[in-house]
Amino acid sequence: MIDGIKTKELRVIPDERGRLMEILRRDDNLFLNFGQVYMTTTYPNVVKAWHKHEKQTDNIACIQGMIKLALYDPRESSSTFKETNEFYLGDHNPLLIQIPAGIYHGWMCVSREEAIVINIPTEVYNYEKPDEQRLDPHKNDIPYDWSRKDG
Repeated sequence: MIDGIKTKELRVIPDERGRLMEILRRDDNLFLNFGQVYMTTTYPNVVKAWHKHEKQTDNIACIQGMIKLALYDPRESSSTFKETNEFYLGDHNPLLIQIPAGIYHGWMCVSREEAIVINIPTEVYNYEKPDEQRLDPHKNDIPYDWSRKDG
């Protein structure tokens, strides 16, 4: 696992009215700070990648559909320098992934329906000076292939 990445299995509590799933609590051992909460969607087979932050830690959960989340560690001082990780999260694997600053990350919707992702970053988005560096999802130096692996 890339140094600094944390995961939390999410518990779904169903009853006759529907279901409830807590994503992140202030008393969780991985809670750091609250910046904001936002929702983003991704259509099937679309890749949203690569980006990283210098200050912000992201807390990502997929609440509908399924995504393949990929991570890459470009931090030269890290014990996991140049490592990649891959997680599948969503309907069939309710999981929170905490991604520290400095890690490139992105995802691909692998379900037949639109994926809905919640992010709870530790910082408020700065419209004038965004804490975000981006790379093309397919043309970069990251050793990761977004194509589906059939077999």
